[in-house]
Amino acid sequence: MTSMYTINYALRAHKRDPFIEFIKGMLMTPFVLHAKPIPQTDDPTEKDEEYHMDANVARYCDILSSIEELINEHIRKQAKGVPDQSRLKRLVPSISTFHTQLPLRESFLSANAKHSIAARRFVPPSFNDIRRILNTAQITAIAPKLKLITFDGDMTLYDDGQDFEHDSALVNLLVSLLKYNLIVCVVTAAGYPGDALRYEQRLSGLLKGFENARLSKNMCEKFFVLGGECNYLFQCKEDYHLKYLPETKYQPQNILSWSSDQINAILDVAQENLQRCIDEMKLQCTVLRKSKAVGIVPKPNVKIFREQLDECVLSTQHRIVNYLNSPWGKKNDLPFCAFNGGSDVWVDIGNKLIGVQILQQFLGATPGETLHVGDQFLSTGNDFATRHQCCTLWIVNPDETQGVLLELTALLEAKKSERSLLTLLDHSKILLDSQTI
Repeated sequence: MTSMYTINYALRAHKRDPFIEFIKGMLMTPFVLHAKPIPQTDDPTEKDEEYHMDANVARYCDILSSIEELINEHIRKQAKGVPDQSRLKRLVPSISTFHTQLPLRESFLSANAKHSIAARRFVPPSFNDIRRILNTAQITAIAPKLKLITFDGDMTLYDDGQDFEHDSALVNLLVSLLKYNLIVCVVTAAGYPGDALRYEQRLSGLLKGFENARLSKNMCEKFFVLGGECNYLFQCKEDYHLKYLPETKYQPQNILSWSSDQINAILDVAQENLQRCIDEMKLQCTVLRKSKAVGIVPKPNVKIFREQLDECVLSTQHRIVNYLNSPWGKKNDLPFCAFNGGSDVWVDIGNKLIGVQILQQFLGATPGETLHVGDQFLSTGNDFATRHQCCTLWIVNPDETQGVLLELTALLEAKKSERSLLTLLDHSKILLDSQTI
């Protein structure tokens, strides 16, 4: 007989991140055993709050240092081609690929200085605490070698369904990234085949910011938009407009070989299941079909609950996988992505994993030089797959995107200053050597 605990766990698994839950569980031990409320007593030996807090910092640091070692061992096993043999893989079977080391201890100390995590007696380290610590660790690790940074659109750069506003604080931050000679790309599920004007409308505030900053031709051409997960690539030109790049210029042959019959077969299965979900749950939605996507969007002034959206996603994933594994569906086995967009559900042919791979090959960046920023890293989200191909930052809204970019630009500026100092020292040495001669 299946226990209620098992049922609940199965139902909630898509809302959890196993690695964050693992870290959270490890940090619960010192919290439960040592982070006790300060007793109401006059005995000074029992009221030394500063001592208790410092001891908790040390205990949390010890645990995070141990997790760093687990990650480093996993990376060594990856390099040997046997990641399944790592201890971390045994502890967290779903663990993905690590493209850099993660200085978790250092990041915790930074987070603790801001949020006083170790001082808390009644609230243990939370999911969001750990998510932010991982973000800071990833920023610290990748900043010295970052070459390509990609962003989700909705709820990462702008609010869901909205356009990039000209007064957004992110405008100047993205301009700064281009000035630091980084390649910047928006990788979005929004699919407007070959329609540069539609993407320009969604990103109008950002493109206007490029114009106001008078970015050079070279900087403008380092900005790209990849739409439909991986299907439509645009490049910014010196007139601050987007230009559509033909698929033959950047897509590998295995993607160019996807036929319309294969695409339509998968979308037909997806559309049938989405329509079934609408009928069974009596959702006030409209089905939209595009050339490489199908989705459901709520009617005006209608909100669909998250649980209903997740039901549509998970059932459609299940239906398509079963179809592709069937004797009559194997010939149409193409990658796809079914995801909860926050207010709608979409099934796209291709996914952001393929999108990031395409960009890396086209622009010459390795996984360890690539960073993806997004808000959909649960298994029902479309940023989830990118973890296999690049480093990632998990944010929840544009304000958090602003925060992580402020951290990143501070490190990039420090790196730039260090490089300038080294150049100055080299010139001084050359000058001294010439004078000595």
